[in-house]
Amino acid sequence: MGWMIVLLLVGGLVILVVGAELLVRGASRLAASLGISPLVIGLTVVAFGTSSPELAVSVQSAFSGSADIALGNVVGSNIFNILLILGLSAMITPLIVHQQLVRLDVPLMIGLSILLFLMGLDGKIGRLDGVFLFLGLIAYIWYGIQISRKETKEVKQEYADEYTPPKDEKQPATFINVILIAVGLVFLVLGSNWLVEGAVSLAQLFNVSDLVIGLTIVAAGTSMPEVATSVMAAIKKERDIAVGNVVGSNIFNIMGVLGLSALVAPDGINVAASALAFDMPFMIAVALATLPIFFTGNLIARWEGGLFLLYYVAYTAYVIFESIQHHQNREILTNTMFWFLIPFTLLTIAITVVQEIRVLKKKSLT
Repeated sequence: MGWMIVLLLVGGLVILVVGAELLVRGASRLAASLGISPLVIGLTVVAFGTSSPELAVSVQSAFSGSADIALGNVVGSNIFNILLILGLSAMITPLIVHQQLVRLDVPLMIGLSILLFLMGLDGKIGRLDGVFLFLGLIAYIWYGIQISRKETKEVKQEYADEYTPPKDEKQPATFINVILIAVGLVFLVLGSNWLVEGAVSLAQLFNVSDLVIGLTIVAAGTSMPEVATSVMAAIKKERDIAVGNVVGSNIFNIMGVLGLSALVAPDGINVAASALAFDMPFMIAVALATLPIFFTGNLIARWEGGLFLLYYVAYTAYVIFESIQHHQNREILTNTMFWFLIPFTLLTIAITVVQEIRVLKKKSLT
């Protein structure tokens, strides 16, 4: 029984990642052949394509009646994306952000995180909520395409270097790209079925909630394409792509993934009291933690990346201890979070903001 669960989980994750890769590759090449700019491809096709595992798993779990996994997957993925992926990318190279859309997207990401919490206060994210979120996604895509035309040459060149195929490279025919997209979608459906089945079985085996499995294993697994995209972009010094992929993915997760999941769930998506009490507020806090960074020179420094990674370890440990009711370890971790990590972070951010204000004042006087 145990090895079957492991096989479902690992096999499902592998198939999901392969499916996402095929989908992104086929869709981006098809878009390029149609004359769509590399910047738009990066902001839409690639950013949303890397979130396709979250979409497949959440929709499948919502449709099959395991809506807690859908909610946990989105909330957990958004926390994972910022704390682990952005943290790891910043540890590789300090992330200097020039992209206009990213700077506008960060407040939007924060606003959507708060909106999601407010929608869940009645204990459910219903179909009407899903319609509202999905229509918001369409408006966001349109706005992103419009503002992409105003990006700087530096940002456009970065996306062109990444998403424009070499001229001497023979490009596959259109039907091959369509086949890649179709195979990728099939893999996503198959992988999501396996992963959801394995996740539910694992929750039953260890007597923990679907929400906890969604927040941890499923969230981390479905975020692997984002890990690959952002980390490789950081290694290549493509900082705008590294950050834009994370922020865009979080926005898509809320409006697209959760919006569609709420639409297909027979009774909407139930929001557990524990998610309202801790996980969703923590997601909002994590989103808010990125805001001062974009006010202070548009830089995510290595020490900030390290702090993000530390928070992700602490959060994951808390969720695990909470699920197994290990009160002593949970109390130690809670005290560490509230009496050391959070005050230290707030103090550091405050010092950084004050320093930036002083720099701006000096510039205004000169």
